[in-house]
Amino acid sequence: MSIVQCEDRGPVRHVMMNRPEKRNAMNEELVRGVGEALAEAAHDPDVLCVVLGGEGPMFSAGMDFGDLGALAEHPERLREFRSGVLAAWNLCEEMTKPTVARIQGGCIGGALELALACDLRVMAADALIGLPETRVGLIPDVGGCSRLPSIVGTGRAKELVMTGRLIDGTEAERIGLVNRVCPPEELEASTEALVGDLLACAPVAVGHAKRVIDAAAKPALAATLEQEVAAQELCARTEDYAEGARAFAERRPPAFSGR
Repeated sequence: MSIVQCEDRGPVRHVMMNRPEKRNAMNEELVRGVGEALAEAAHDPDVLCVVLGGEGPMFSAGMDFGDLGALAEHPERLREFRSGVLAAWNLCEEMTKPTVARIQGGCIGGALELALACDLRVMAADALIGLPETRVGLIPDVGGCSRLPSIVGTGRAKELVMTGRLIDGTEAERIGLVNRVCPPEELEASTEALVGDLLACAPVAVGHAKRVIDAAAKPALAATLEQEVAAQELCARTEDYAEGARAFAERRPPAFSGR
């Protein structure tokens, strides 16, 4: 069975990450599959909207820590690894079609960075969302630092990134991180209602409005994305990250050098 499942429901393409036994943790195969599915949706004239989700109880636990742990041993591979992820995630923002993230269970780290690249987010009230990278000695470097401030404001973004705190759907909706929150059993219906609102509008106008709004909200996106990876290359070479990776594997609190 494919690691990414695609289903068309009328003009809506549902792209589902399909690694539930690993909580849809994003290894290179899953990242590549998501990117290919998004590219196909972007170029299919019959697709007017894309819904991105995850099979099983969780949207995604984020980047596969096996892959991230290897970067502690080979930090020179970070830019290459990150460029593949970012190329896939950027497709959500670059296509002239609305993209909607449907979030259940958890949306952590790189998974939230994927959801931030989507235009809109619908989330179950009991799900958890956040960017915990600083807790292992890294920063969110596939769009988290660049996209989050334009959505929740600089102060909220700093709090979420610098503390690595996870929040539930109710708080995420309150601070503007997600557009709609609902009981978990209503997630499908709530997503369909939002998609229905999008499809009721002229698709060409929606696509152009999306691109103009993105350009206005993130005029320096290319520059800040480059800053992210430059900062991450420095973080990946520190003893803090090596300790963070060890502590995560050993399921204990890290003992960072600054403490």
